[in-house]
Amino acid sequence: MGANMGKNSSLLDALPSTQGTLHVVMLGLDSAGKTTALYRLKFDQYLNTVPTIGFNCEKVKGTIGKSKGVNFLVWDVGGQEKLRPLWKSYTRCTDGIIFVLDSVDIERMEEAKMELIRTAKSPDNTGVPILVLANKQDLPGAKEPRELEKLLGLHELVSSPHGSRDAHSWHVQPACAITGEGLHEGLESLYEMILKRRKLAKLQKKRVR
Repeated sequence: MGANMGKNSSLLDALPSTQGTLHVVMLGLDSAGKTTALYRLKFDQYLNTVPTIGFNCEKVKGTIGKSKGVNFLVWDVGGQEKLRPLWKSYTRCTDGIIFVLDSVDIERMEEAKMELIRTAKSPDNTGVPILVLANKQDLPGAKEPRELEKLLGLHELVSSPHGSRDAHSWHVQPACAITGEGLHEGLESLYEMILKRRKLAKLQKKRVR
């Protein structure tokens, strides 16, 4: 696959487009639980993982609500600091972003916020829905979604100088990747945000005509 990619092309461009499959990128700081969440979604079981160097990619099926039966191609990208500049290669032309957060790690919350805001403000990601997966909710000291919204400055992402079409919709989903609690609910919320964005885009096209 690498031989077909130019310097400015995205990894997603090299992938054959599958009708009805949504492309989702899973980001977050190292040790937030991205890979554990991915394989819990894929196999519905806990797999012991090692730090991701590069990426993992799996097709995952929604199981509840409107997302039931919907295919998501999920790219889980390494979160170590030296790998974060690569994130933009994966987020280009994506349908949604899942940002996995360690809800207990207050010391790195500012770092997580910086990376999340940087990703959201990238011109390639304008208006892309963001699901914040507030992981490790099973641990003592885990922050609640409302508190995490403030700590991450999520309300800053709602307004956009270009209007509602370019503003990010976001949702904070409490979760535990080890048990799987909250993961499919999060995927459903992300799917609903993706649908909403598409409807909005269609309405705006009609108005332009």
